[in-house]
Amino acid sequence: MRPLEDSPPRRSHAQLESWVKEFEQEEHCIAGSITVAPQEDGDIDDTGLVILRLRNTSTSIFMKPRSYDDPVWELTLTERPDDLVMSVHDIASLAAEYVIASNLCTFLQWKSLEWDRQSGRRAA
Repeated sequence: MRPLEDSPPRRSHAQLESWVKEFEQEEHCIAGSITVAPQEDGDIDDTGLVILRLRNTSTSIFMKPRSYDDPVWELTLTERPDDLVMSVHDIASLAAEYVIASNLCTFLQWKSLEWDRQSGRRAA
């Protein structure tokens, strides 16, 4: 494991929570709920995993950087054990929730890049 002073910037649990709160305060219409789950990162346990729990299905969406030193974020949809039967209105609501998930992930990626530049760890 690399020494902490030589490691790339990490997003702390508290930092991710503040970014999620900022996103929510921008008046996005969020039907489900957003949480930051504690997650260990080697010897440091102050990182987090952003989770969007959808209202219109039991599926959740996890958001995190693609890899350890990668500023690009990705979404992971949890697996469903069975088929999902929905009305036209329910599928439209689900589609809207996916748009919110995409917007949140884009927001987190932008905040991460901005934070990396301000910390001096990444070039502009």
